[in-house]
Amino acid sequence: MIAISDREFGVIRNIVYKNTGINLTEEKRSLVIGRLYRYLKESRYDSFTSYCNHLLEDRTGKALNDLVNRITTNFTYFYRESRHFDFFTSNILPEMITRLKNEQSNDLRIWCAGCATGEEPYTLAILMLEFFGNRYSAWDAGVLATDISEKALRKAISAIYSSDSLRKVPSMIKRKYFRKVDDRTWQLTEEVKKEVLFRRFNLINNRFPFKKPFHTIFCRNVMIYFDHPTRLEIIKKFHDFLVPGGYLIVSHSESLGRSQDLYRYVMPGVYQKPWRRLSTANSVQTGITFGTD
Repeated sequence: MIAISDREFGVIRNIVYKNTGINLTEEKRSLVIGRLYRYLKESRYDSFTSYCNHLLEDRTGKALNDLVNRITTNFTYFYRESRHFDFFTSNILPEMITRLKNEQSNDLRIWCAGCATGEEPYTLAILMLEFFGNRYSAWDAGVLATDISEKALRKAISAIYSSDSLRKVPSMIKRKYFRKVDDRTWQLTEEVKKEVLFRRFNLINNRFPFKKPFHTIFCRNVMIYFDHPTRLEIIKKFHDFLVPGGYLIVSHSESLGRSQDLYRYVMPGVYQKPWRRLSTANSVQTGITFGTD
């Protein structure tokens, strides 16, 4: 096993933090070694020092991109943390449809931030297809899905998944929206694929380039990798890009805390931007806690 010194780990940690906001704490040292060890051997680096020198000297961005692809975790599956999807179908969609009809609009905007390999945004697309049924074509209701990992996005766009990733998919949904490739893999139908737009995007960008706010933002199992100041900035930006009454959904293991004034707590992992700003007696900088998944 190639050893990594404190200096080498610090170099990798600083590069990743500066460019992605991901905080590789000391507890992540073994993860870094595990994710990079085989790559270093295959690429014939004799040490982490030579690899770090390459990272620092590369001006093409390829070395950084390869590092991000290897460091980021993309574990997910369809219908993960299903209570959020149940709430999306039973509460959020009916509420937003009533609102949009009153506004004489058909533009329902959903953003899946940190979409990994695509299971979450595709689940949302399936839920909307099922909810609207034959009326779906009357709505502009696709999903924007973003992630920092090009490798994850390539897999998401291919829409080919293992049977294990589909283990929570109801049998009726599986028959309707998936086609068997072989004994171990399945591919989504074009009906679902065309409803999700995948783009590479870094959540720590100073500027979010969206022209209109979203009705719902899913960002689950993502912010646990950021430090406290970075989390604060991201949830503030999410707030800016949610319509009044819109929803931010994080994972069950993440909490914005109940003593902040940007969002109203609804249920574990579900927060709503108030129609009117709550009292500013409490700062958003209090009570924000993030656990591990």
